[in-house]
Amino acid sequence: MTADRRTNSADLTKIGILVVSDRASRGEYEDLSGKAIEAFLGKAIRSNWLAIAKIVPDGTESVARALIELSDSEGCDLVLTTGGTGPAARDLTPEGTRAVITRELEGFGELMRRASLEQVPTAILSRQTAGTRGHCLIVNLPGRPSAIEVCLNAVFPAVPYCLDLIGARSIEVNPDVCKSFRPSS
Repeated sequence: MTADRRTNSADLTKIGILVVSDRASRGEYEDLSGKAIEAFLGKAIRSNWLAIAKIVPDGTESVARALIELSDSEGCDLVLTTGGTGPAARDLTPEGTRAVITRELEGFGELMRRASLEQVPTAILSRQTAGTRGHCLIVNLPGRPSAIEVCLNAVFPAVPYCLDLIGARSIEVNPDVCKSFRPSS
């Protein structure tokens, strides 16, 4: 994954795409969830951005290390994780996220579950969350590509303003795909 819509590196928003999966990290199957995130971003974002993708195995420590690397070392403004948000024993993405964020934004998880519940009754099993680490917004998404689309459609309208509020690089969205909200001054 290397979406690069670069014209000026100073204006370039860096977006981490973190796939959390034991099997994908071992190369046992082709990851489709990270590609679904990148496809959504390609449609939704008008401004310059660069995807920085990683695949790690399930686990609190592997997720925490990757999130620190993406936010602190790579300088990502936004990190979208996929996978590891269910109730299974190895589903530890929320725990890894909570270990590194400074502020949890519970509304993201609440809205994603509500939107997903309109599609499937098992959405109540999902444990997605979001939070900030410095100037980086981290959002946990489910692992199924169709669920990723549902969840991103639900929460992405708030992402540009959230990035503004935390001092991250600004993004502009395609209004035909995403009606973002920024209050007028």
